[in-house]
This record gives sequence, C-alpha cells and structure tokens, in this order.
Amino acid sequence: MAEKILLAITAGGGDYIMGAGGTIAKFVAEGYRAYVIQAGNDEKNSIGLGPAETRLANNADAEKAARLLGVAELFNLNNKSGELSQLSSNELRAQMTTLIRHYKPAKLFIPDPFIHYEPEWDQFWTGRAAEETNYSNAGYFLPELAKAGVAGHSVAETYYYAARRPYRPGEGGHGSAKFMPVDVSAAFERKVEAFLVLRTANLAYATHVKQRLEAAGRPSRRLLHLDAAAADGLARARLVELAETIGRKHGLRFGEEFNYHGTAPGEKQSRPPWISERERRR
Repeated sequence: MAEKILLAITAGGGDYIMGAGGTIAKFVAEGYRAYVIQAGNDEKNSIGLGPAETRLANNADAEKAARLLGVAELFNLNNKSGELSQLSSNELRAQMTTLIRHYKPAKLFIPDPFIHYEPEWDQFWTGRAAEETNYSNAGYFLPELAKAGVAGHSVAETYYYAARRPYRPGEGGHGSAKFMPVDVSAAFERKVEAFLVLRTANLAYATHVKQRLEAAGRPSRRLLHLDAAAADGLARARLVELAETIGRKHGLRFGEEFNYHGTAPGEKQSRPPWISERERRR
C-alpha cells in the first residue's frame, strides 16, 4: 500500500499551525506522514534580537513545533520574510513545484491567496505560488526536472486555509472549491502545545499587543509583567478564540475551515462534459 503523504506550505513557522494545525494533527493520527515547506526565514519576528539571531531562534522554535504536531520534516526555503514580493514568482513556484514532486503528497495545505484584505503579504505570495503548482506540476513546467528523473505529480486534494482569522462569507478558494469545516476538538490541545513552542514569535506578538493596548489607554492586567507565562496565556487565548469562533459557525466546539478542492478517497470523480465526450473506452 502506498504511503499516505500530507504536505503543508506556510509563509512562516506558525502560520500553518494556526490555520490548519488541528486538521493536520488529525490526519497524522489517521496515519498520514506530514511534511512542511516554509517559504520565509522569519528573520524579522522578535523583540530585542537582530535579524540573524531572530532567524535562528524562530527556525529552532518552528522545528520543535513541527515535531510536536507530528510533522516528519520541515524544509525551510530560507527566503527573506517580509520580502517575498521581491522574489521572482516563477522562482518561488519552481521551488515549491520541485518539492511537491519530491514528496508526492495526496493532500496539500496552502495559504489561500484569494481571501480579501490580507494584511500579511507573505501569505499572498506564498499562497499564489503554491496554488499555481496545481495546474503546472503535471504538465511541461520544469522539463529539466523530468529529464533528471523527477516526474510531475498531481495533487488529489488541496486545502486552502486562512492563517489568522475565520473566513468571511463567500470568500476564498478558486473555481470549484467548496467551503468545508473540520472538527478539531480532539486534536486541539496538540495544536496548542505545538503553537506555544513558538516562544520567540509569541513574545513578540504579546509585546506588540501590550504596546497597542497601552497606547489606546486600555492596558491589560495579564500583560503588565510580560514574561513567558504571559505570552503563553495570550497565545492560547488567541487559538481558543479562533477555534471557538469557527466552531460556532458550524456547530462544533473547536473548528478549522478550508476551501477544499479535489476528490477525496471514495468520492466519484466528476469530469466536465467536454472531457467525457472524448473519453476512449477500452
């Protein structure tokens, strides 16, 4: 029996965990082998550290978090975070295409480049490059890979995720993608456990929240003494609020949601009539 492979693509070390970590952990528990491709190097997400120190700290945190979630390997493309728009879109797509052909996933999780008003542009550029692999990977794109023996690979199922917030009604996905909730109640604590390991990024986030609240004249007692415990508490509250908000929309305790494109195992695959009419039967 072929090994069941799942691949998640993420802009930074924590984005896929926040947007899809519970679902990924759930599939891992069902026997899938999970891999992660990280597009950016997270060199700018810290407090009190320089870019090189920040990159090393965040990357070490991301490796630990991935292992806790059950990921077999996290491969970092090490592009400069916050500057993915300066990278050739063809180059980023080629990087992802090559690795998708290497891992050969049945399920692919990608940031949704079609959501509205995404303030984090790295999410858009990562998602767009990843989404484009769906219609280029099995064709004649990168023929040098085929020549080297790395054949194309078509992904059966794609899960588009919003990294940091619930979907708004009717947004996201492409073409025939359908909106789909996933109950992650059983896997939620595994998701939280993994996310809390991202200590460098979580401390930076807590510091920014503290500063914004104080500037607005609404200081939080929970953030008066900013330490690891306070940052962990805020990170957990952030995940709980997101999962509960999504869950209420779908009648679940804790939920995640996706724009899903593909044919799940056991489903009958439909063909457009202009394809079926030319089908050759043997």
